[in-house]
Amino acid sequence: MREGWLIDGDRRWACRFHRDEGSWIREPMVFVDLGRGMPEGQPALLKSRQHLRREIAEQHWRDLCRAGWSATAPVWGADAEP
Repeated sequence: MREGWLIDGDRRWACRFHRDEGSWIREPMVFVDLGRGMPEGQPALLKSRQHLRREIAEQHWRDLCRAGWSATAPVWGADAEP
């Protein structure tokens, strides 16, 4: 999978996990973006981006799921890329 999304229990904040394609062959890295979708077509609010080794990102995913986050459809589009 190239991308996965989690959303918190209040359905306010979302995390997008996506591959860093430039590093995937030699040392797999994942970007983890934290943000939220905005109403009425406004641009997404992106709070932070982490650049993590794949194993650390997978552990972060599991930790968030244990904390009550759940899988969701994409919350914002490619136009929100920093």
